Amino acid sequence: MSYRRIIGIGETVLDVIFRNDQPLAAVPGGSAFNAMVSLGRSIGKERDDIPILMITETGDDHIGDIVVKFMSDNNISTDAVTRNKGTQTHLSMAFLDENNDAQYEFYKDYANASLKADKVANVEFREGDIVLFGSFFAINPVLRQYTRKLLTAAHDAGAILYYDLNFRKTHIKDIPEVMDNIVENFQLATIVRGSTEDFGYLFGTSVPQEIYEIHMRKHCNLFICTDSCRPIALFTPEISAQYPVEQIKTVSTIGAGDNFNAGMVYGIIQQNLSKTELSVIGETTWSNLIASGQSFSKKVCQSIFNYIEL
Repeated sequence: MSYRRIIGIGETVLDVIFRNDQPLAAVPGGSAFNAMVSLGRSIGKERDDIPILMITETGDDHIGDIVVKFMSDNNISTDAVTRNKGTQTHLSMAFLDENNDAQYEFYKDYANASLKADKVANVEFREGDIVLFGSFFAINPVLRQYTRKLLTAAHDAGAILYYDLNFRKTHIKDIPEVMDNIVENFQLATIVRGSTEDFGYLFGTSVPQEIYEIHMRKHCNLFICTDSCRPIALFTPEISAQYPVEQIKTVSTIGAGDNFNAGMVYGIIQQNLSKTELSVIGETTWSNLIASGQSFSKKVCQSIFNYIEL
């Protein structure tokens, strides 16, 4: 591709990480955000010709200042960041258990989330762009007027849209209100990645083959299903494959899936794949992309932080 950008669409939070009910660290986070930081620390350092941009919103408080500065420090453009006046930046409390897996409690003002028109109006998508989006931000009814317009414009321009479902248990009650938005995201996406846990909440099945054949294929035919430390399942019209996950000693699993996404995007950039090529590549190329995702994820699981280290 002659010109590419990586564009993230998602929420920003401050993650406060606890072990044994004691705080260990407080770091900027968010699903797409974590991936974008890792891409800023890899592609952003390696390739001056690939701009990295985040479309998001924060409060106009001190925590928001920390988040925005952190983005700039990690090679991410803040030109499309909305600072909502009179609001507070979202907080996430992550409690690590004995296996270093996290249970979350969120403090978010979803009702007052907003993206300013002037911040997103100048984002013109192009064929070479890779757009990474997901989590509740991508289906929040309050933001849907903005996210639908952005995602549709990216799709129509021929960009690669990588959708990480990342559906939390806390939003089960919202399923009737957001299901249409989820399906619409499936239809706009080039690649969908979700966990067996995500689909268990949504559709009552955690069997990857069933998820693909019943719920996914009719909307998006490139699908990756992760299952914690169990094998990763890949489905395309021509391929059904599984990839083992290396068993490692983890420090924290926060950001593991987010950084799998970052590694996938990194691999797409490294192999210079277009949207059209993704629909026809063979199992060897997919295997290389999955391995790139696993490499990023592994690095993060061996750190207390949400992204690969500098």
